[in-house]
Amino acid sequence: MKEENDIGHLRKSYEKGALGDDKKAMHPAALFKDWFAAADTHPEVEEANAMSIATIGTDGFPKARVVLLKQFSSEGFVFYTNYKSQKGQAIEAYNKVGLTFFWPAMERQIIIKGVAQKVSEETSDAYFYSRPIGSQIGAVVSPQSQPIEDRTFLETRLQKFQVQYEQEEIKRPDYWGGFLVVPHSYEFWQGRPNRLHDRMEFSLNEKKIWTSTRLAP
Repeated sequence: MKEENDIGHLRKSYEKGALGDDKKAMHPAALFKDWFAAADTHPEVEEANAMSIATIGTDGFPKARVVLLKQFSSEGFVFYTNYKSQKGQAIEAYNKVGLTFFWPAMERQIIIKGVAQKVSEETSDAYFYSRPIGSQIGAVVSPQSQPIEDRTFLETRLQKFQVQYEQEEIKRPDYWGGFLVVPHSYEFWQGRPNRLHDRMEFSLNEKKIWTSTRLAP
């Protein structure tokens, strides 16, 4: 069978870093913080907080999409969304998710498996009201993931709510808020030459203690 779009020739050698065994003793949250700080200050990384989140949809299929990380700590990773969106409904039905950060300029990737739970209303309020007013209105305007007739639908609703909120204070919709992903495992990947990449996995044991393992690439 003829392949019309054969791109097997596309390849590069990864030579920008290493992940040494000295990192195995670190807490994975501390290693994530170090890697994130390096990505956030790297001149070729535009959005260090862009991450893919993979869920199992209500149709039984996995789906991954890019969202923006807004807070992180040793407790977990927080992002915000419409709870009625496809991802929100998927998490409501099955709250085990996967997060992936990929920073090509640094030849680094982090994969996180975790359990998602809603943050408090106070936390969602604090973030919602810190957003620009346009983003606040956008959360009200868009019935996220629902079919709409055309772009005009959104533009008309935007104009309507822009006028309305000139006269009254906008309130965070109860269907919009944050999720905290509590990590159960981390995998750090550093590209290396000859496809012999560094992979280091951190996981919680039965005593809830983080243990680390080097994985073959």
